[in-house]
Amino acid sequence: MHLPTDAPIPDTPAQRKADRARLIRALNLSLAFVLVLVAVFSAQGSFDVRAFTVQPWSAEGLIGLLTAPLLHGSIEHLAANATSLLLLGTLAGAVYPKATIRALPIMWLGSGLGAWLLGDPGSYHLGASGVTHGLMFLVMSLGLLRRDRASIAAAFIAFLLYGGMLLTVLPREVGVSWQAHLGGAVAGVISAFVFKLSDPLPPRKRYSWEDEEDAQMVPVNDELEPPSPSRVPVLWNRPEPRDVQSGVVLRFPGRGNNEE
Repeated sequence: MHLPTDAPIPDTPAQRKADRARLIRALNLSLAFVLVLVAVFSAQGSFDVRAFTVQPWSAEGLIGLLTAPLLHGSIEHLAANATSLLLLGTLAGAVYPKATIRALPIMWLGSGLGAWLLGDPGSYHLGASGVTHGLMFLVMSLGLLRRDRASIAAAFIAFLLYGGMLLTVLPREVGVSWQAHLGGAVAGVISAFVFKLSDPLPPRKRYSWEDEEDAQMVPVNDELEPPSPSRVPVLWNRPEPRDVQSGVVLRFPGRGNNEE
């Protein structure tokens, strides 16, 4: 279990080099997966696509849990999912490399399972949009659970790019598999809870007044450190009660016979 420490936040050349390498690796893996989708789409004319889609409540359609995210119905469908996978995959893989790799199988199967359980019998579900929703909800959930700077920044970026996915998990457009979207989103949230500590938390800055038991702690000289809450000057204090009457009733003269 990784806990925040009082160590200074590293910003060394070696750390920046490692961060850059992690970003490039996540980008390359996301791009490789997109190229696989393009290759599969170019070969779809040579086999029966329906046999490899998710068919709700059908035993034959269970194979689609493994193969449906690789298939797409049109070039527009492929382009939309490829862009989402490239951006969200790079973001998630750069900030949470271990959690993303471990969560990907869950989101992959979760999207297909959502379509198989919630879809209409006789329908066919295909596409990687359920996986993209899983990535988006994974990043958003990890930002809420971890709450370090990188996690919060990643969650804001994901919401800025694809905040509309919060609505596409519900039925809105005919022909769009919201069931797969919902399955992937649920899988992403579950994965966030399960793998929230797979990647180590960055060190957190601690101030001297946070540890009152350590009287030897010396404030950092090269940073502005806020004082202890007990040392913050107060502009006004409520006066202490004295032996005086707490309240006085003021009597106003009556209005005579004009009162109603």
